[in-house]
Amino acid sequence: MTYTTIKTDSINKNIAVIILNRPDALNTFNTPLAEELYAALLTADADEAVRVIMIKGEGRAFCAGIDVKELEGKSTLDYERWIDSMERPLHVISTLGKPVIAVHHGVAAANGMGLVASADLVISADTARMGLTAINVGLNCVGPVIPVFRCIGRKRALELLFSGRLIKADEAMSMGLVNRVVPEAELDEQARLWAEELAAKSPVALRIAKTAFYKAEDMSYEKQFAYMNEAFARLCSTDDAKEGVNAFFEKRTPNWTGR
Repeated sequence: MTYTTIKTDSINKNIAVIILNRPDALNTFNTPLAEELYAALLTADADEAVRVIMIKGEGRAFCAGIDVKELEGKSTLDYERWIDSMERPLHVISTLGKPVIAVHHGVAAANGMGLVASADLVISADTARMGLTAINVGLNCVGPVIPVFRCIGRKRALELLFSGRLIKADEAMSMGLVNRVVPEAELDEQARLWAEELAAKSPVALRIAKTAFYKAEDMSYEKQFAYMNEAFARLCSTDDAKEGVNAFFEKRTPNWTGR
């Protein structure tokens, strides 16, 4: 597929890299970008060689939200369909079988912050910032706040939703929105090393771990254990599980097949 608003790349064939590529517009979401990002995520997930997916932004920002140039001239129903298309890339991430790492530099605002929060893992430059900023222009981030809320809880999510302030990477990490903060000059290298570390794990173990986690997230406490135990039993019967245990006892590097 030919893309116009994103770029795709790969690292060692096992790591798919998706780059938001509207730098002059600070990588804001418009309809083509939303559609292409959604398609690229599904394509990477369907590629058997890919074990980890990275999302980055071209230029000086990760993503500054939604392009307000697309706001005018819509009916209420049009707005509903339009905003749903903007947010599809956010909520599809939890349905993918492969870990998604957001590589966050510059600003991640509004839908951009939602994209960061939706990623399974986040690494941020120490100079990066993020915020649910739409309230500052008379709108709101009631879509992006959903993944933010799941990361940090009600009180902090509402504070960000109501205030529209940008928070620094270290504060975002203290809230639980970011896993790692690194010097800006080291961001790409540290993100690559992290992705390579994950790509060296069993792909079937990663897939079952991720899908089971998200499916169990909203279950009752007792049902969570029952579901996770069933997922673990499925994993134990895989070739990768048997290979991993054998490699451990034989003191060698496992040869994963993803089965």
